[in-house]
Amino acid sequence: MMDKIFLDANVLFSAAYNAKNGLLKFWKLPDIFLISSHYAIEEARRNLSTEEQLERLKELIENVTLVPEVVDTFIPSGVVLPIKDRPILAAAIYTNCSFLITGDFKDFGKYFNTTIQGVKILPPAAYFALFT
Repeated sequence: MMDKIFLDANVLFSAAYNAKNGLLKFWKLPDIFLISSHYAIEEARRNLSTEEQLERLKELIENVTLVPEVVDTFIPSGVVLPIKDRPILAAAIYTNCSFLITGDFKDFGKYFNTTIQGVKILPPAAYFALFT
């Protein structure tokens, strides 16, 4: 079965920031379906500074299915996240992703290895350790 993986903005940013970043491995894994949102792409784009990085992001997202911003009604009431992160989790839930991959330890860290509405939240290294 193919994993549907939602990539948070910080994963997209890091992959685009450096051509040798280990996160680029996501684009080479077999049997996964990469998903993100326009919201996440815009956040990554705002934080990149060189034309080379912006071009790399553009190339990376050619192999990512993008979904529009989703209202956060999909998030259970007990889940506490900053407003800026709620659209990320909502989109992952809305698209029935298996995983939300994020490097945001500050805001998502308390939910690492937790499944919310069918979406398991993991940092990239944990996904790689489990599935590669």
